[in-house]
Amino acid sequence: MSTEQKIERRYGAIVVGGGQAGLSASYWLSRAGVDHVVFEKKSVMHKWREERWDTFCLVTPNWQCQLPGHAYEGPDPHGFMVKHEILSYLDGFARKTNASVREGVEVLAVEREKGLFLVTASAGRFLADAVFLATSLYGDPYRPRCAARVPDSVAQIHSAEYRNAAALPPGAVIVVGAGQSGAQIAEDLHLDGRKVHLVTGNAPRCARFYRGRDVVDWLTDIGQYEITVADEGMGRKRQDTNHYLTGRDGGRDIDLRAFARQGMSLYGRLNDVRDGRMVFEPSLKANLDEADRVYNGINALIDRHIANKAIDAPPGSVYQPVWTPGEEPEALDLTASGVGAIVWATGFTPDWSYVQLPIFDGSGYPVNRRGVTSVPGAFVLGLPWLWTWGSGRFLSVGRDAESVVRHWLQAAGMVSAA
Repeated sequence: MSTEQKIERRYGAIVVGGGQAGLSASYWLSRAGVDHVVFEKKSVMHKWREERWDTFCLVTPNWQCQLPGHAYEGPDPHGFMVKHEILSYLDGFARKTNASVREGVEVLAVEREKGLFLVTASAGRFLADAVFLATSLYGDPYRPRCAARVPDSVAQIHSAEYRNAAALPPGAVIVVGAGQSGAQIAEDLHLDGRKVHLVTGNAPRCARFYRGRDVVDWLTDIGQYEITVADEGMGRKRQDTNHYLTGRDGGRDIDLRAFARQGMSLYGRLNDVRDGRMVFEPSLKANLDEADRVYNGINALIDRHIANKAIDAPPGSVYQPVWTPGEEPEALDLTASGVGAIVWATGFTPDWSYVQLPIFDGSGYPVNRRGVTSVPGAFVLGLPWLWTWGSGRFLSVGRDAESVVRHWLQAAGMVSAA
């Protein structure tokens, strides 16, 4: 594309996305004195404001909130911030970075143009020496195609739209997906007294506390959050589903078997929707068993650490199932079961359509090593397992941003490699 059309301005760097990853990049660019801008399609941190339910809270302890220059300094480092506290923390980070953000500006295309990057946005066309793509994998809410065959009498929302039980129409609720969001939303509805049907998948689970401490604290001491994709292999790790547990009410396990004993109905993976019925795979027992295997495996890892370090701690234990499914249901009639709503906790699909650079593999994933792509000056940020298990979290997103900014500055000869 020719640059003969009007160019609004040239920057040293352009950051696409105003979430924690984009603002972290802006923080380090500002520290280096780089003239830059952050283009945000909606508003800064909008996903935290607009796509979280009312009782949402962190599942990792507050002390892991380590955004650059803005570590958590509140009174409860081992607690779990709830939604309004998270927003206050993030707003404080945005103020502290004093980032040059242009909200309401959608980036339409990023192209290579004569050694520079041509960024076409809703506010015009811009040039930059480097681009930092921080729009993450959590782009558009995903619903399976079979959702189109759900009867019109049943309301459908995505987990990104869920706020509370009262906002849903009367009747039973189906939650499709038992990852972190789905399991917590199912719990929220269950605690509100709703009849819940939970459709499970392959998500693993983890204990909240074990042998006298939060499991996150143990895993940090063991070094799990510093395991890198170089150690473990990025192809496998980037597809991992987060373990389900919760920080609600001070933190606890989420045990789907216990929910079943209390009246929640559990199903295997969704196979189809037809003739007013949801049809399931007979995978419930396997899904629960695998989640428990991971649960006990993590605890066993902690047991070995305690033994090797001769740490004085309460005795260990092995989880024993409190409920086992009998014959697995093959289908659920939506009308006969009184279902009023479905919450699709089925994740998101990334939107890289604006990136017109040769950085993607056959599956559409940006090939990179700790955010550095094969196109000089083009970087990605905010992805799970970008480098470590902590990448994409408040714990390490700032360190990843510092790494890619430093890499660019060194490659451009703006700082020494020493």
